[in-house]
Amino acid sequence: MVTRRTVRALVGVLGLLSVAGIAYALRWRTNPSPCPYARRRWIGLPRPVITRARLRDLLEPQAGERILEVGSGTGYYTLPIAQQLEPGGAIHAVDIQREMLEQLRTQATARGRENVVPVHADGQTLPYPDDTFDAAYLVLALGEIPNQQQALAELHRVVKPGGRLVVGELLPDPHFVTRTTLRRRASQEGFEFDTFAGTRVGYFGRFHVPASPA
Repeated sequence: MVTRRTVRALVGVLGLLSVAGIAYALRWRTNPSPCPYARRRWIGLPRPVITRARLRDLLEPQAGERILEVGSGTGYYTLPIAQQLEPGGAIHAVDIQREMLEQLRTQATARGRENVVPVHADGQTLPYPDDTFDAAYLVLALGEIPNQQQALAELHRVVKPGGRLVVGELLPDPHFVTRTTLRRRASQEGFEFDTFAGTRVGYFGRFHVPASPA
């Protein structure tokens, strides 16, 4: 039989856990960092709203294109997009954690995706020349980068004129970037806004680099 004392004790424990969880989330938000490799199972869970199909529809990957993904993790979006680029195209999957990239490499090899190029790098200093990619995307990654403005500037630099950028965000990610903030920051770096898909608590935003004057 459950007594009132037991119920009160359970409520107290749950309350402490909730406070600890909120404190952890706030600390993580004010100290941007990627999801640790030890918690990689989290990033493999289904993602409502920011689905693979919706990303594909907005990004519009085409056979033969060269696409950049920043914050690839273990490849939740990477491998499906890679398939759309065949034949002749490739996806460069950038992540700051080598362990994530090694798991991605293993999965790509197992599925015969030879057009996946794992790259260990920081999204704030991309190791590519200007105008390298036809498109780029990052999902649940922008808020993890300490200098988001610098990351967007780098993306603008490496995406070709006329190229696309898609950014995905979803609550309750503690690093969630609102649509208003994303649009403002992307605009500051020269991206032009196209559309949002989803809701205010989970969305993809699509932008493009203005084409060079004729």
